[in-house]
Amino acid sequence: MTNELAPARCRGSYGIDAPALLAVPVAVILATVWQAIVARSGWPLIGVGLVLLCVGLAVHAARRGKFVVWAELLGFLRGDERLLDIGCGRGAVLMTAAGRLPLGRAVGVDLWRAPDQSGNCAQATRRNAVLEGVAGRVEVETGDLLDLPFPDGAFDVVVSMSALHNVGRERVDRAVDEAVRVLRPGGRLLIADIRFTRRYERRLRELGLREVTRRSLGWRLWWSGPWLRSVLVTATRPR
Repeated sequence: MTNELAPARCRGSYGIDAPALLAVPVAVILATVWQAIVARSGWPLIGVGLVLLCVGLAVHAARRGKFVVWAELLGFLRGDERLLDIGCGRGAVLMTAAGRLPLGRAVGVDLWRAPDQSGNCAQATRRNAVLEGVAGRVEVETGDLLDLPFPDGAFDVVVSMSALHNVGRERVDRAVDEAVRVLRPGGRLLIADIRFTRRYERRLRELGLREVTRRSLGWRLWWSGPWLRSVLVTATRPR
C-alpha cells in the first residue's frame, strides 16, 4: 500500500501563484468602493462582491483545490516510479506525488522565477519536503523547461501544472517535446495548464503518443472563474 499524502495534512508553505496579479483585483475593489462613495449608491458594491468571489476561487485553488485534484490524478501510481514535476515551484504537486512513492523518487525542476509564485526558490521546496516528511524521496533541480537536465527516458511519469505556458506561444511545442523526451516508453504524461492546452494535445498526437486526452479539471481549479481554469492533457508514450 502506498503512503498517500492526504491534502488535509499538508504542513508545508506553498505560497500564492502569480502574486503580482493580486494587484489587479485590489485596484478594482478600491476604485469601485470609491465610486460607490462618490455616487452615494450601493450598486457598485455588487461588482466588489463579484471580484471578491473571483479572488476567493483563486485562493481556494492555490491553497486547497490543487492538492485535492492532484491527489486524485496521481491515484494510479504503484509507489515505485520515478516521477518528474516540470516547473515544480514550491512543490504542491511534487509533495503530493512523493507521498505516494514510498519506493520511488519524485524529482522537481524549475527556474525559480518569483513572478510565478511567491517565495519561489529551491530552498523553500526542500524545506517543504522536510515538513511533509518526504525529504528522503524528493530531489530538487534547477533547469530550463526547454532544455531539461535529464537523459532520455529517465522517468516513468512526467507531470506539470501551470508551467509550460510560461515559455510563450512560439516555444510551447519545444517544451512538450522535452517532456516527452525524458519520458520512458510506456510512461504517462499529465500536463495541467490554463493556456495552450489544445496545442499540447495536437503536439502530443504529432509525436505519436497514445491515449491522448484533454479535459477540464473542474471548479476546484478555477483561478478566477470558468474563463480561467486548469485543463488537463494526458498521454502515454508507446513502448
